[in-house]
Amino acid sequence: MVAPLDKAGFGVAVDRLVAADADLARIVADHGRPTFWTRPATFATLVLLILEQQVSLASGKAVFDRLRAAVGEVLPDTVAAMDRHDLRAVGTTRQKAEYVADLATGILDGSIDWATITTGDAAAARAALLAVRGIGPWTTDVWLLACRGLPDEWPIGDRALQVGCAEVVGHPDPLVRGDLVAVGRRWAPDRSSAARLVWHAYLARRSRAETVVEGLAPS
Repeated sequence: MVAPLDKAGFGVAVDRLVAADADLARIVADHGRPTFWTRPATFATLVLLILEQQVSLASGKAVFDRLRAAVGEVLPDTVAAMDRHDLRAVGTTRQKAEYVADLATGILDGSIDWATITTGDAAAARAALLAVRGIGPWTTDVWLLACRGLPDEWPIGDRALQVGCAEVVGHPDPLVRGDLVAVGRRWAPDRSSAARLVWHAYLARRSRAETVVEGLAPS
């Protein structure tokens, strides 16, 4: 199994990337080196990622904060005890309420392979995540990159990566699908670190910082 990326490994990867690629070197020259962060591979984090789907990170955080206020701690048993009306009341859509409830009950009854999602190898964890209702490629990619620390993830469905990567390489339009895949190949096998550099530049250009959720703060 590939060792998860840690702070030291990230530093080595950044050094390797900026030495080999002028576009990524320019990010560090203009905005400094990004801080390495991770998120815990927990049920609460996966719920947050579901709530962040197709909305701003701030909106997802707001709903998550209301959910946590309602249950005290976001755990499979506390969420499974809520009915769908209560889940909707914290601001989830009907569809996301179903996804979050199904995730909680699936972990509790064993129909979701939580051990593989949290500790399995990359291929097995990806398959287990994609088998869960409401979890698609974006959520899977971000989980594997940020929570599992896999070093060569490239979440092509992420809008900030699409826009930020175009800005980094000087393309006039956001890079999507095959175009983003093609650019990412330049940075393999360190695409997780390259994505972090691109996100760092994207946020810096907009005078924004990484979204911090209390209790799930980047470490």
